[in-house]
Amino acid sequence: MPVDYSGTWDIDSNVNFEGYMGALGINFAIRKIVSMLKPQKVITQDGDRFTIRTLTTFRSYEISFKIGEEFKEVCTPLLVPCQTVVNWENDKLVCVQKGGKKNRGWTHWIEGDELHLVKMSIDFFFTC
Repeated sequence: MPVDYSGTWDIDSNVNFEGYMGALGINFAIRKIVSMLKPQKVITQDGDRFTIRTLTTFRSYEISFKIGEEFKEVCTPLLVPCQTVVNWENDKLVCVQKGGKKNRGWTHWIEGDELHLVKMSIDFFFTC
């Protein structure tokens, strides 16, 4: 059984978040506002079923999915519809999103008591 991701995770640090948003075409004012936020992730895992809530004072977002099953979502932060699938790669959650920008997706993994996230195609990293 892969690692259990359930828990509440508060952001500790991020690297190149503003660059990530700029590459997505997000305007300067929104980038400044969003870069000051400290998101909290609340992950509920039941086997291969997940609900991930990303909470901020600006906007909150929730996705629910089963590993290996494609689902529709509105990709943030551009709010464009996309088809998404999340799979296990060893103990990592790897997401691929189709629609909107090319090469979208993310990878989550846990090291010790930290949750890590890397966005695909753009060097962005944060730790909770």
